[in-house]
Amino acid sequence: MDSSLILQNLLSPPVLFFFLGVIAVLVGSDLEIPSPLPKLFSLYLLLAIGFKGGLELQHSGLGGQVLPTIGAAVAMSLVVPLYSFLVLKTRFDGFNAAAIAATYGSISAVTFITAESFLETQKLPFDGFMVAALALMESPAIIVGLLLVTLAAPQKRPGAAGMRWGAVLREACLNSSVFLLVGSLVIGLLVAAYSPAGIVKMEPFSDKLFYGALSFFLLDMGIVAAQRIRDLRQAGAFLIAFSVLMPLFNALVGVLLARGLGLGPGNALLFVVLCASASYIAVPAAMRMTVPEANPSLYISSALGVTFPFNIIVGIPLYMVLVNAVLPAAP
Repeated sequence: MDSSLILQNLLSPPVLFFFLGVIAVLVGSDLEIPSPLPKLFSLYLLLAIGFKGGLELQHSGLGGQVLPTIGAAVAMSLVVPLYSFLVLKTRFDGFNAAAIAATYGSISAVTFITAESFLETQKLPFDGFMVAALALMESPAIIVGLLLVTLAAPQKRPGAAGMRWGAVLREACLNSSVFLLVGSLVIGLLVAAYSPAGIVKMEPFSDKLFYGALSFFLLDMGIVAAQRIRDLRQAGAFLIAFSVLMPLFNALVGVLLARGLGLGPGNALLFVVLCASASYIAVPAAMRMTVPEANPSLYISSALGVTFPFNIIVGIPLYMVLVNAVLPAAP
């Protein structure tokens, strides 16, 4: 394995700021990010990546690899919760197994954004249509997770038949991250097609500020992830191992699919990251609302306390090595 890739990733400003947030908690610093700001920066990152993805999608169109790649990404978001559930059901009840499985079937937008920054430092090209896959992978995992709850634990949940599926679908498809990503993607498409002058006007906001905003957001994520370390005691060794091994398995499946789709190294890495990440925002919010029987400390601490740090520190460069090993070398 090329250790220089890991070193370059570790020494990138966003990852270093993540470490700074972790260290702040471990040494007892009173460093704290006021609560409205992380939400603001999260929305900004989603808006910027969606807008830039829309511009690129307008240029690339929907032909070639675009639709098959998006279809494969959505298929992974449907399948990953199913086999994750089978593994988790050996140690957890149906409610917790389904909630954790849905978390790992969904995606982490910040991990995806960090992977894009990594590709930029490596000067590897990638296409904006991957943002469409990102936007479409969150909702299916939520719906599969709720179906697993309904099927796996109906006898313990007398009111399950009356579950408000309208509210469930609304939360799955119209939660803030999905809505803003899709909306920004559409706006980027329209601007690129009908108002090219608007691209130049948006560039200082959507491009120049992006790297600094990501660094600031990862500083806050480092603080939050370190605070979640305490919850891992309740999770136990099995869930901690699952939080590392399941992303690695999903990454292997993802890179094989990427090879079959004929993706280049940059797009392949982003596809693998989508398969290997776990949601710590949208899915936990949906599970809290619809599956109160599940313990939030299990599915949040595993995704945010283990999988997220693992992916941005070690996972991304490791997946790049895997992509380079499995994909055919460029002629």
